[in-house]
Amino acid sequence: MISIDMLPMALGVAVSPIPIIAVIIMLFSARAKSNSIAFATAWFLTIALVGAGIIIVSAGQEMVSSDESGGTQWIKVILGVLLLLMAVKNFRSRPKKGEDSEMPQWLVKIDALTPVKAGGLAVLLAGVNPKNLALIIVGALIIAESGQIDSTTWINLGVFVFVASFTVVVPVVYYLIAGKKAEKILTTWKEWLSRNNAMVMFWLLLIIGVVLITKGFNIM
Repeated sequence: MISIDMLPMALGVAVSPIPIIAVIIMLFSARAKSNSIAFATAWFLTIALVGAGIIIVSAGQEMVSSDESGGTQWIKVILGVLLLLMAVKNFRSRPKKGEDSEMPQWLVKIDALTPVKAGGLAVLLAGVNPKNLALIIVGALIIAESGQIDSTTWINLGVFVFVASFTVVVPVVYYLIAGKKAEKILTTWKEWLSRNNAMVMFWLLLIIGVVLITKGFNIM
């Protein structure tokens, strides 16, 4: 049975403006095809491996059970609070009216990346970025709540990885199918995300942070 509770975490990873902007910029670079495929593949595999690792470790340490341990509850609360703090930071850093949203300086250097470096960048954004790492951890803990690793566990992880990777993989697949015709739509997506990056992240972190805290305290 698919765990519905994990889906907000997967969506939280998916709706991350910076990785989407990064892969779209790659699609306009000299190594568009090789870099974007390397990035999307590394993103997918990183989420899968981190999620699988958390599930295996949590099961081995008996961190979760059918009754859901207090330790797991407090992990949700702590990560929820951290996400709320990130939300406040993003809100404060939002551009003022008439100003452009400030993007990380490394985005301008994406054109010079090799496929290996593009893959490495995906690993950093998917598995090292604090927000995404926190969401993958919570999603994996939710999947592992039964305390047993079986086929349902891996099906749920597969669904989680698919949802979390959707927004990165879709632009790549669209480009591979449509070619240069995809440029107009992809540019529109990139420009919108660039303008609204701070507020998208604010609402995303706020909502998921509140959900984690309420679930941690068994309010929902």
